[in-house]
Amino acid sequence: MILPDTNFLDLGLPTSNGTVTLGSLLKFVVILSFWMIFSRILTIYLRRSLKDRVSKDVGEPILKLLYYGSLIVVFISILPLIGIDPSGLLLAGGVAGIVIGFASQNIVGNLVSGCFLMFERPIKIGDQVEINGIAGYVTDIRIISTLMRTYDGLLVRIPNQQVFTTNITNIVGHPVRRFEYTIRIRYSDDASAAIWLIKDLIDKEPFALLSPSPSVFVNDLGDSWVNITVRIWAPVSEWFGLKTRLLWNIKKTLEENGIEIPYPQRVLHIKSETEKKPQVAEEPKENEFEKNEPVLNFEERVLN
Repeated sequence: MILPDTNFLDLGLPTSNGTVTLGSLLKFVVILSFWMIFSRILTIYLRRSLKDRVSKDVGEPILKLLYYGSLIVVFISILPLIGIDPSGLLLAGGVAGIVIGFASQNIVGNLVSGCFLMFERPIKIGDQVEINGIAGYVTDIRIISTLMRTYDGLLVRIPNQQVFTTNITNIVGHPVRRFEYTIRIRYSDDASAAIWLIKDLIDKEPFALLSPSPSVFVNDLGDSWVNITVRIWAPVSEWFGLKTRLLWNIKKTLEENGIEIPYPQRVLHIKSETEKKPQVAEEPKENEFEKNEPVLNFEERVLN
């Protein structure tokens, strides 16, 4: 049996750290490729295993850290196969990192802010938030930036430094949320009856929480109406639906019971003069006759 000639694998390339053969270079590529495939398969397996145990916003950063971290460790450990000293590479990388850090402070700031966001977790994937005037759903929290999908369906990328240093309003961060109405009725209507009707509607809503209890009261006396304030707590998942549905039901119920929402009114008082002063004719002044006299004399001379 004739075996293939493998002497060509012993051909070497001299480097500062020794001779690199074609076989060692091939071994470097095989090990790195195998570990990339193995890390990808392991990541997929862990993602499926932790799907029901760990939330997505916690599991995804951990899986990414394990994947890229293992690749870096394996890559550095097999560098001697291609004649590169890892200690010298780390030293050069440290110096290059300092230079790049000064040149790209914003990127480094976003990177550090992304790490803080992953550990502090003020927001999670799927939360409804408002960040820097942008409201929507958090779709992904990456190392450099955070992705959001607005209520209009737009994809917005926000640098993590802005996310970490600005005010964040997490709409679904608390399990319950309060909403408020201001209902206006006429002065001629019975405010006590209006309050009773509104409370009866709230009691019929299954998602209106009893603790904290709802409150309905007269808050202000306006120019042409009485202001009734309505405050209700609801689960955050049912907050918007209850708010829109209950407001329309209050309007219809009040109108059915003769209680109307008034329009702005203004009362104008107009005074008319019943007696008019008699007009007195002005007597001609002597100066006017004197001015017209030369004209009259001129007409008489022409007629004659």
